[in-house]
Order: sequence, then C-alpha cells, then structure tokens
Amino acid sequence: MNDAIAKLTGWITKLTDLLISLVVLGVIVGILFNDPFGVIAGVGNLFSQIGDNGLAGLLVLYLVYMMYPNK
Repeated sequence: MNDAIAKLTGWITKLTDLLISLVVLGVIVGILFNDPFGVIAGVGNLFSQIGDNGLAGLLVLYLVYMMYPNK
C-alpha cells in the first residue's frame, strides 16, 4: 500500500512539474510572439480573480505555495 501511495505521489509531482514548465513556456512564448495562445491573459485573469476575493484568495494562494515543496 505504501508503494502505491509513493508511486501516485511521484506521478502527481511529475505532472505538476510538467504543468508548471508548460505555463512558464507559454508565458515566454507569449512575451516573444505577442501571446498567441492567451496564456498571459489567462494568468492575468487568475490573479485578478484572486485579488477580487480579497483575504480569502490570498490565504488560498499562500496555502498552495506552502504545500508545494521547495527544491
């Protein structure tokens, strides 16, 4: 059972790392080529929604940051 949980955790970590890398790549491509995929606009909308929710949004953002392990 512990092996299954460790394997699942490893997959989730790899998937999260891949998605973060894709977002960073999308932002870089957006900066270089005038945002053809709308990634920068999507990130901007996400942060504006967090800002609109006030303290609750900032608290959730902080909790997500604390849950992600530092490398």
